[in-house]
Amino acid sequence: MMKKIPERKCMGCMNSFPKQELVRIVKNKEGEISLDTTGKKAGRGAYICKSADCLKKAVKARRLEKSFECAIPDSILAELEEALKNVSKAE
Repeated sequence: MMKKIPERKCMGCMNSFPKQELVRIVKNKEGEISLDTTGKKAGRGAYICKSADCLKKAVKARRLEKSFECAIPDSILAELEEALKNVSKAE
């Protein structure tokens, strides 16, 4: 019996991928939004490809704001973009 691989949809390109191939962005109870590299942080999560293009698409279409039900400050978006660059370099 084959084990089912969990899939998630990228908020940028709207394609489904295995969970391990995506990066999780999480909003915790305090309302802080951050990149979750472990995939284990508590809070509301949204997934995105490991590319800055998908982050830009998700921001432009306001999909992250809809998912987290709040406005996302530019400073946090810049942090996410920087963190995404570091994640893609690490691979």
